[in-house]
Amino acid sequence: PVLLGITKASLETESFISAASFQDTTRVLTEAATLAKSDLLRGFKENVIMGHLIPAGSGAVVNRNFSVEELEKPIFSTRTPVVEEVAVEG
Repeated sequence: PVLLGITKASLETESFISAASFQDTTRVLTEAATLAKSDLLRGFKENVIMGHLIPAGSGAVVNRNFSVEELEKPIFSTRTPVVEEVAVEG
């Protein structure tokens, strides 16, 4: 195992967007552009930067693949209930 400082560890990520957010932004983005790199946006940080759902919790891929089916009978009524006025003596 190799122990890297937090600076080097953050720059060693596969995501150039995540690496650029930490430091050496110009160098990281220039290198990514000249090498025609693409970022697969698999991590938390790069998805937050891009404004996407994070790949965890309700944003996880397993939680995003669902289908919606219409029920035969509604679970509850969508009608607005009638409110009756009651006279208050006083």
